[in-house]
Amino acid sequence: MTLTELRYIVAVAQERHFGRAARRCFVSQPTLSIAIKKLEEELSVSLFDRSSNDIITTEAGERIVAQARRVLEEADLIRHLATEEQNELEGAFKLGLIFTVAPYLLPKLIVALRKTAPKMPLMLEENYTQTLTESLKRGDLDALVVAEPFHEPGIITEPLYDEPFFVIVPKGHAFEELDSVTPQMLAEEQVLLLTEGNCMRDQVLASCSELATKQKIQGLTNTLQGSSINTIRHMVASGLAISIMPATALTENDHMLFSIIPFAGVAPQRRVVLAYRRNFVRPKALNTLKTAIMKSQLAGVTFING
Repeated sequence: MTLTELRYIVAVAQERHFGRAARRCFVSQPTLSIAIKKLEEELSVSLFDRSSNDIITTEAGERIVAQARRVLEEADLIRHLATEEQNELEGAFKLGLIFTVAPYLLPKLIVALRKTAPKMPLMLEENYTQTLTESLKRGDLDALVVAEPFHEPGIITEPLYDEPFFVIVPKGHAFEELDSVTPQMLAEEQVLLLTEGNCMRDQVLASCSELATKQKIQGLTNTLQGSSINTIRHMVASGLAISIMPATALTENDHMLFSIIPFAGVAPQRRVVLAYRRNFVRPKALNTLKTAIMKSQLAGVTFING
């Protein structure tokens, strides 16, 4: 049994295809297939069901692949310990971000990182929280920027900033005459929400219980939805409905498209956090990333120190 063989079975389990796994490991498919067959014979167990084009990991294979991932992580830790005098800020950092944070944080974050870690380029993935979490657990990503609630075994989170929500309405809407609006008032309006699966949708509904009740009664077929924050912004500007936006998605020029109105009292908000595996081997890289985020000068947010 070798680390190379363990990398092969982890790749097949993830790709569910021998050809794609071979390309990912930079070897020919016959080389990868022969190595996995050899490992199966050594262990006297079948790791994969090969009866269809879509390769399925067997029950025993699931347990062995999970252990293989842990072994490979420990091997990476050994390499890190052997070279810990080298600069942790050299080499790509694989960062995942949710869709509703990435477009607004990345431009400023990259500028900050160029100054503090010019030899640490970012490999980026934007996706839903659940998909990013699986990639983090597999080791395909080094860290995530996601929104709470976020609780995963073996994953550490550190708070980055709190971000308030604002109401945006089309030009000429009655809310333009108000200094603020309450969550209860939204239940009487057509409100554009992000599609299901997006954590910001859940955060908005959790903050506005009356709106959540209305949405639950009406069902998805009668709920106005948009696939992205930018799409929703333009639908509001066109006069379709009102919506709720995080502070970072709003700019000083938006007044030409729509009106921005604060919530009355304590505004609903979301907390954005940095998440990473407990045994991640580049703590200095993580600290540098977090510091760069804190220096990114995001408008409207409250950064959390400590």
